[in-house]
Amino acid sequence: MVKVNIYLTFNGTCEEAFTFYKSVFGGEFPYIGRYKDVPQSDSQNFQPENENKIMHVSLPINHATILMGCDNPSAGGKGTVIGDNISISLDLDTKDEADRLFMKLSTNGLIRMAMSETFWGAYFGALTDKFGINWLINCDLNAAK
Repeated sequence: MVKVNIYLTFNGTCEEAFTFYKSVFGGEFPYIGRYKDVPQSDSQNFQPENENKIMHVSLPINHATILMGCDNPSAGGKGTVIGDNISISLDLDTKDEADRLFMKLSTNGLIRMAMSETFWGAYFGALTDKFGINWLINCDLNAAK
């Protein structure tokens, strides 16, 4: 089964935005992580000045939808462009399903991060399809069949 969620990227205002969204929708953050929480082996990808910025936050909106977000760590000097800061996040049950959708969606597109196992316990990849739409493909390895 595919679960579809919205992923927002900010230029340093993620925490402020999600505090606002929490006041609008209610609920609690089941997870909020900062770049300083990244394991040492991956931390070289981020500038030290971003250590307190949000690496990932999630806010359930209802039983079927989670609003997720992060601050762009400005890796490579590229900041977030308003309009390009929204991704569709797919949460899948199996690695095979994740691979299948990743390969189909990336046809004639741009693979930004190949599917791989991550430090947060997921099988994850990121791409921009041939129409310029950003996709995040995720399979929770602890829940995968």
